[in-house]
Amino acid sequence: MSSDSKPSKAGKAPPAESLDDEVEASRAPLMEHLVELRARLIWSLLAVLLGFAVCFAFAVPIYDALLRPFSTAAALVSDSSGETVVPQLIFTGPMEFFFVKVKMALFGGVILTFPVIAFQIYRFVAPGLYRNERGAFLPFMLASPALFALGASFVYFVMMPMVMRFALMQEQAPDVDTIAIQLLARVSEYLSLITTLILAFGFSFQLPVILSLMGRVGLVSAAALRKGRKFAIVGILAFAAFFTPPDVISQILLGIPVLLLYEISIWSVALIERKRDAEDASAASDD
Repeated sequence: MSSDSKPSKAGKAPPAESLDDEVEASRAPLMEHLVELRARLIWSLLAVLLGFAVCFAFAVPIYDALLRPFSTAAALVSDSSGETVVPQLIFTGPMEFFFVKVKMALFGGVILTFPVIAFQIYRFVAPGLYRNERGAFLPFMLASPALFALGASFVYFVMMPMVMRFALMQEQAPDVDTIAIQLLARVSEYLSLITTLILAFGFSFQLPVILSLMGRVGLVSAAALRKGRKFAIVGILAFAAFFTPPDVISQILLGIPVLLLYEISIWSVALIERKRDAEDASAASDD
C-alpha cells in the first residue's frame, strides 16, 4: 500500500452527526424509563393514600385489635398471681391519641397496599428481564409478603403477649412498707413498641428471600454461607438484643426463628446452585 493511500474506514472518527444521533437515541429510552417510574410511583402513592384513608376510618377498631396481646398478657398475669390485672393506657397530650391514629393508619396503609407496591415494582423491572428471569422473580414476590405476614403474626400471637406479661410482672402491689407501682403505658409508646417489633420480625423473616436472590445473581454461595455461619449467629444475636426488650426470653424468641431462616437460606441457595449447574451442563452438552 502506498504511503499516500487513504486511511481505512475503521480508523476514521465517527462524524458529529452520528454521535448526536447516538446521544439522542440513548436519551429517549432514559426519558421513557423516567416517565414509567413516575407513573409507578404515582400509582403506589395513590394506593398508600387509599389504604391510609381506609385504616384511619377504622383507626379505633384497629387499635383495639392491637391491644389484644396486652389483654392476653393481663389475663395470664391474673391467672398466675390470683389478682385481677386490668390493662390501662393513657395519653398525656391533647393531640397525642389523634397523631397515634394517624401514624397507625399510615403504617397500616403501607402494609395493606404492599402487594400493590410490589406489583408496581415488578412491572417496572419486568421489561428488563428475560422470560426465565421473570418466572424466577415471581416466586420471591409472593414469598416476601407471606414471610412478612408470618413474622407479624409471630409478634402478635407470641412475642407481644410475652413482652407485655414481662412488663406487667414488674408491677408492685401496695403494702404497709411498699408503694404501689403500676404500669400506665402511653398509647404512643405501645404503638411504637408493637410496630417496631412487627417491622423487626417482618424484615428479619425476609432473610431467605434476600439471600436466595443474592445467590441467584452469584453474590453469595451456599459454601460461603456455611463458612460464615458463626458470624451470622453473632449478628443475629446482636440484632435480637437491639430490637427486643432486655430479657433473654424475648431475644431467644427472635434469634431462634432467624437462625432457622438462615439455615433455610443456605438450603435454598444450594438448590439454586444445583439447578444452575444442571442448566450449564445441559447447555454445554447441546453445544
